[in-house]
Amino acid sequence: MSVEVNFPKVMQRVQNVIKTIEPHDSVERFTELGVNCVQGDAKILSPWEVEVNGHTLTAKNIVIATGARPRVPDIPGLAALDYLTSDTVWDIRDLPERLLVVGAGPIGCELAQSFARLGSKVTLVTRADRLLPREDPEVSERVHAEFRRQHVKVHANYNPLFFGAAEDEQTCVFSTPRGQRKLSFDRVLLAVGRSANVEGLGLESLGIAVGPGGTVEVDAFLRTAIPTIFACGDVAGPYMFTHMASHQAWYAAVNALFGRFRTFKVDYSVVPWATFTDPEVARVGLNEDEARAANIAFEVSRYELAELDRAIADGEAHGFIKVLTEPGRDRILGATIVGYHASELINEFVLAMKHGLGLGKILATIHIYPTLSEGNKFVAGEWRKARKPEGLLRWVERYHRWNRG
Repeated sequence: MSVEVNFPKVMQRVQNVIKTIEPHDSVERFTELGVNCVQGDAKILSPWEVEVNGHTLTAKNIVIATGARPRVPDIPGLAALDYLTSDTVWDIRDLPERLLVVGAGPIGCELAQSFARLGSKVTLVTRADRLLPREDPEVSERVHAEFRRQHVKVHANYNPLFFGAAEDEQTCVFSTPRGQRKLSFDRVLLAVGRSANVEGLGLESLGIAVGPGGTVEVDAFLRTAIPTIFACGDVAGPYMFTHMASHQAWYAAVNALFGRFRTFKVDYSVVPWATFTDPEVARVGLNEDEARAANIAFEVSRYELAELDRAIADGEAHGFIKVLTEPGRDRILGATIVGYHASELINEFVLAMKHGLGLGKILATIHIYPTLSEGNKFVAGEWRKARKPEGLLRWVERYHRWNRG
């Protein structure tokens, strides 16, 4: 059955959702909370002074939380094109017939799949050798398989050399393991990472360093080289996630307000994230590649979501839950989930790792039937089954055989 998508209406809904969410972080909300909000270009003059619109504001402490923006690579010919980023793509109202997506991280994969489903002929290119290179290879392959099914073309090991534009089309030439290749497209979407907003803040004159990754250098308490100036969120790194910015903001605010009494080291011990493709990919802690690279011994417990009743009932019986544990123990080193609502399911493992709960505790917890979260209990059951006490079970078998007699 052929389905026609009303693309302008879809994009308008996106804008409507954004407008609904905006008040959560609006000037009006923070003003009502008692915050004096001043809008304008800011420059830090001293450890206690910030200039905004020609006026100087003073404070005992300053927190830099300027965020980041989509990175635009310096590739010949790119500046002449009307390229898209994850900031500007929401403004378009004409569906690109041929969309070139540059970058195979979470943002590139999410937007490539979305536009393919809306009707674009999507080609995704990446310098890496696979999609989602931070995940295990089998995770990348699961997502790639779905991309193939939805006719998203993926070219790995493609390094863009230069862009060009003629009257009827735009092109990009790539270096590849098989020589140079040229691709044609109608619009190009850049998804090659984000750059911290550090320009124009006066950091250089204050001696506040920017690290090799372009983020402000901070210590374990989120202090810069000047103890009265803190930084948090994307501008500080190392994780550019909204939930991490919120996490860091608490530490920056508390340390700034009460640092003379006690300071708190920011906790990066358990950091989750998710990629909102279909299937979703969610992870917390180590994956197999990272554990091997760090020479950390581990055991793997795995549960296939094809066996889960709720996934079967919802027509989403695909994907898996994979948990790494310490050898001989149920202590969780990391968990990866690929499948339906993986971003929701991962939170049980985040909680368990944060508070030192092992798979045994998850197995002993009642999970409602039929729900997707039963998969978390079942993967804990797989861990237990792999370690069942064979000697005790043989004794129990003999006992019941005797008892029946």
